[in-house]
Amino acid sequence: MTAEHGIVLITGTSSGIGLATAVAAARAGYTTVATMRDPGRDRALREAADRAGVAVDVRRLDVTDADSVAACVDGVAQDYGRLDALVNNAGISNFDPTMEMSTMAALRANLEVNFFGVVAVSRAAMPLLRAGGGRLVTIGSVHGVVGQPFNEAYCAAKFAVEGFMESLAPVAGAHGVQVSVVVPGFVPDTSFGVFPDINRSTIQAASGPYATTFADYLAWVGGQGWEAAGQLSAEVAEVVVDTLRADRPPFRVPANAWAADYLGHKLADRDGSTVQALARSWIGQPELP
Repeated sequence: MTAEHGIVLITGTSSGIGLATAVAAARAGYTTVATMRDPGRDRALREAADRAGVAVDVRRLDVTDADSVAACVDGVAQDYGRLDALVNNAGISNFDPTMEMSTMAALRANLEVNFFGVVAVSRAAMPLLRAGGGRLVTIGSVHGVVGQPFNEAYCAAKFAVEGFMESLAPVAGAHGVQVSVVVPGFVPDTSFGVFPDINRSTIQAASGPYATTFADYLAWVGGQGWEAAGQLSAEVAEVVVDTLRADRPPFRVPANAWAADYLGHKLADRDGSTVQALARSWIGQPELP
């Protein structure tokens, strides 16, 4: 795929990694369809695009609304006649421990956005991606591989995304669509990097028998925690664009050295190539076409 002629749709572009990726993709020459649940929140994106001297096509897409997903993807097909890449970025943070302190409604809401939303947009876009031999890139998380204390709901959703995409990748690859999951470290300039005081005090007060454990966790977060893992949204965005442009990107793409080392605590197959090769052999595709 040549950057100069690629149409890329990116979800969740009102801030953070999504915003940075929309700008980076446009700078790389992609025609960028930047989507968000509320287009009225597009000011930061448009200002960033203006500073970069690029244009983005802002459209509404609520990943939890089937009609919204269909309307957006159909609109791209009608207006551009193709879709070369999808970047699943939209998501919500959920620092709300499931065991005893959260609700089933909160758990389901988290999964609806962070997992089912990814599936819904990917399903809608797949016919267009398949028609053009496109790319499907999803923003994952180290929390989708290594479980994080007091982040059960978010980790559950990201584990689900990782498993879904790992299972999809060899089948999609056999039909011309390359699937990758970009795994950032800690990104402090996003809402995911913010740890609101209200969450600290509220959860601490409600933590009951887990109070001392939660206090120890907060001390770790506030001490060494994720600071050593820090990278900016723009740095993650460049990794996403590089993944879109690579001839044969790996399935799993750590966004920095810290993420790669962190995944190494659990994964021997850090970039997913061994599992993908094995899975391709099961469907008569020992090599990518």
